[in-house]
Formats: sequence, C-alpha cells, structure tokens
Amino acid sequence: MSTRSKRVYDASFKVTDAYRASLPDVMQAANDIAGARVAIQQVGIDGFKLPMRFALKNAGKKEHTLEARVTGAVSLEAARRGINMSRIMRTFYEHDADVCSPELLGRILKKYRRAHAALQAGLRVAFSFPARLSSLRSGLSGWQYYDAAYEAALDGSGQLRRYVELDFVYSSACPCSSELAEHARETRDVFAVGHSQRSKARVRVELASRRTLAADDLRAHCAAALQTETQVLVKREDEQAFAELNGAHLKFVEDAARLIYARLAADARVCDFRVVCAHYESLHSHDAVSVICKGVPGGMTAGALDFRL
Repeated sequence: MSTRSKRVYDASFKVTDAYRASLPDVMQAANDIAGARVAIQQVGIDGFKLPMRFALKNAGKKEHTLEARVTGAVSLEAARRGINMSRIMRTFYEHDADVCSPELLGRILKKYRRAHAALQAGLRVAFSFPARLSSLRSGLSGWQYYDAAYEAALDGSGQLRRYVELDFVYSSACPCSSELAEHARETRDVFAVGHSQRSKARVRVELASRRTLAADDLRAHCAAALQTETQVLVKREDEQAFAELNGAHLKFVEDAARLIYARLAADARVCDFRVVCAHYESLHSHDAVSVICKGVPGGMTAGALDFRL
C-alpha cells in the first residue's frame, strides 16, 4: 500500500555527505537531451546582483561599493546538458573583498571556464558610478551618475579579451541652426534661438594586452572630447555659462563621434573601440545617429543598423 509523503518542512534535517551523493544529477543525463543535439554558444545567468567594490578616481574617495549586475555564460557542447548556475554566483562571492576591474573578471573567468569545462566563456558586470561635478560659475557641485560595464571573454583557444563600456550624456548645439539664427539677426533684426538637445554617446573599448583602464578614464575622455556634459546643480550664472559653452562647441552627431575617436585613438591602453552617438533632436521627431569604429582588421564593426541606447 502506498504512503502519502509528509507535507512538512523539516528544519532540523541535516545533510550528510552520503545524502548529498545520493541526490540525482539530471545535468549528467546526456541521453535525455531534448530537441536538436547541437552545441549552444551561450548559456548562463543574467541579472544576478551583488555589491562590489570599484576604484574610482573621480568619486571623492578611492573606492565605492556599488550594486553590480552580473551576466555570465559558457558554451555548451552538443553532448552536454545543463550547467551549475549557482557556481557562477559562488565564484563571485569568493572575490567579494577584491576591487572589480576587467583584470579581476579575467581571473574569475578562467576559474569559471575550468569549472564548466567549456570552450568559450564570458562575464559582464554592469554598474552605475558617481562623480562629483562642479558647476560652471556658481561654485556649486553635485553627483553625476554614469552607466558602465566591465566585460571579459575567453575564446576556444584560451585568448582573453577585456572590455570597458560607458554611457556619456552631453548637450549638442546644432551648427546649422546656430548659423541660421545669426543670419536672422543680421539680415532682418529678428531674435532667433539655435536648437540644442540632450545627447548620448555609448563608448566600448577593448583593452590592449597587459594594459588597464577604468570606467572613469572613459568618462574623462568623453568629457574632454565633447566639452558639453550635462550639468547637475545650476544657478542662473551656470545656465548662462552652459549656453556659452554650447555656443563655443557646436557639433553635429558626426562631429561628436570623430571627437571621441581622436581621444581614444591616442590612448595606448585601447586597442580597439566602437562609439555610438545619438542626438535626440529638438527640431525633428526622429534622432540623429552615428557609429564609428577604430578600424582594426577583424575588430569591432558598425554592425547592424541598431542605434538603441
């Protein structure tokens, strides 16, 4: 006669080594693979969160503990089924006292790949970091936040590649609109205002071998190249200064891409890069976009026409 299982949670139950060894492991059941028996390029986790330490020169102190969002994946051979998802997370907890960097991800990735016996593996840590920005004339200052990511990838030959990514928000005043506004004043004594708009650059760089670069280094490149970063705290004198700053640095979307290109191409720490710029037009109901790459053979490409930022 069958017996009904107890519908209780036994909090006092202790797991022994023998009991743990008796637990079924369906991941080893290759004969039970469903669907096509083919290799999978990426399988893993996305959106795993934990606090991690980051070294940031522009954040007012040497280190900040920030919320990190981890994506980790490995390739899976055709005859294998399943991976141990918790092992990806446990690997990060083993390094919770370390400062997060592309170099740390490379070390974690090598452990991660060995643990899963995978041919390829990748890790991405996304985060948002602060920098204290001074207002242009009033003496105020405030915290600006930047979305960034560190990434590392191992290919089938064991070659490690490291990446840093940053979103940078700035203002873009249209050169054409500015000239037309001046023309109206000069020829017809009509007051006119050239248009400007909030804009964004997404910069992704691959690091050269044995070189290091942090997310706030990319922030500094973008700020120096574009000159018109959006402001945090402003008084009237700051707003006037910002209008003057935009007037001194007029730029089309292609100008923005080339300005960032010049900064990145001169940095020996960067071996390849891709820059996407989007100007969220105030004149049109559509956006102006541009993509530029360093042009390394076999390197990053403009890819498909996908400009979503």
